[in-house]
Amino acid sequence: MHIAFITPEYPHPNIKYAAGIATSIKNLAIALVQKGVKVTVFTYHQERDVVFEDSGVVIHSIQKKSYELFTWFKYRKYLQNYINTIIKKETIDLLEAPDWTGVTAFMRFRVPLVIRFHGSDAYFCKLDNRRQKFKNFVFEKIALKGGQAYIAPTTFAGAETQKIFGLNINKIKTIHHGLQLERFVNETPQDFEVNTILYIGTIIRKKGVLELAQIFNTVLETNSKAKLVLIGGDAPDIKTGSDSTYKLMEKLFSDKAKPKVNYLGKIPYSEVKSHIKKAQVCVFPSFAETLGMVTIESMALQKPVVNTNMGWAQELIDDGVNGYLVHPADIEGYAKRITMLLNDVKLCASIGKAARKKVETTFDIEKQVGKNIDFYRAVLSKA
Repeated sequence: MHIAFITPEYPHPNIKYAAGIATSIKNLAIALVQKGVKVTVFTYHQERDVVFEDSGVVIHSIQKKSYELFTWFKYRKYLQNYINTIIKKETIDLLEAPDWTGVTAFMRFRVPLVIRFHGSDAYFCKLDNRRQKFKNFVFEKIALKGGQAYIAPTTFAGAETQKIFGLNINKIKTIHHGLQLERFVNETPQDFEVNTILYIGTIIRKKGVLELAQIFNTVLETNSKAKLVLIGGDAPDIKTGSDSTYKLMEKLFSDKAKPKVNYLGKIPYSEVKSHIKKAQVCVFPSFAETLGMVTIESMALQKPVVNTNMGWAQELIDDGVNGYLVHPADIEGYAKRITMLLNDVKLCASIGKAARKKVETTFDIEKQVGKNIDFYRAVLSKA
C-alpha cells in the first residue's frame, strides 16, 4: 500500500513551517513506513521545488505560485496536476489531506481522498464564537464534500465538524493522534525547575492566553516564587486588530507578574522537549483545539497538565487522575489547580506518572498506526 499526505507543513529543515498538524503527520508517516507502507508527503506553499527523503518518507516540497488572476483556483489546479502525475508515476493508492482552509476544494484526484479533521476554520470559529468569512466556509465545505471518508482525532472534533458541514456521520472514524513514545522519555522526572509553569502554543486569543495572564497574576498572590515560560509564535488579534496578541497579554500582567514572565517566542521543535522537562507544571487553557499534541507530549514526559475542560480535552485527561480540567474563564479555579501542584511535589509526581500511563494506553503510535492502516484498507475496498 502507498499512502500520500497533502499538507502545508512538516517537521524538516527543508520545509518552512511546522506545528501540530506537521507533528501528527510525521509521527504517523514514520510509523507507516516501519509497518511496510510506502509514504509520500506533498508539502505546498513552500519556498522552492525539491524532492528528498527523510526516515523513509519521500517528501515533495512544492513552491508557492502567484498568478495575475484567480491564484486561489489556479494554484489548486497546479497542485492537482502535480499530485496526479506523481500518483500515476509512483502508484499511490490513497491521499489524505487536512480540512484546514479546504485546500482540496476544486481538485480531482485519481485515487480516493481521506480528510483528517485537524481543525477547519469553521470549527475554530464556532468554538471561538467568531464569524467566519463566507469564502472560507465555502472552500472548506466543497473540500470536505469531496472526501470519500474522514478521520477525527477526537470524537468531539468529529461530531462538531459533522454538524457544521452536514457530513455523513457513518463516514467519520475517530482515531487519536499518536506519539513515538521512545522519543518522549523522561528518565529523571524528579528533576525540574521548581515553581516553573510552561505554556506551549501560538500566542493567540483562542488558545486562552489572555486568560492565562490573569491566571498567572492570581497564582502569584499565593506563590510569589512562581515563574511563567511561554513558547510559541505571536499572532495578530482578529478581535482588536492588534498586530500582536502578546502585546495585549503584556498589558494584562500585573506589575508583580511582568518580571516573572519569560517569553521565548518560536523556538526549534527539537528544543521544546527540554523545556517541558524543566517545567513543574504545563498549562493549556485553550478554547479551541481538535486534540492538542503538546498536551500529550507533556503527559508522556510525566508532567502534570492543567488543561481546559472543553470536549476534546476530556478525551485526553481524566480529571484528577492524570491531569486537571478547568474552564479557562474560571480564573480562580484554574489558578487554584496550578498552585496546588506547585505546592505539592509528590502530587506532581503521581499525576505525572499516571499521565504517562494514559499516553501509553491511548496515544501510542504503535497502537494507532494499525487503526489507520485498517481504515485506509476499508476505504480502498469500497473504491
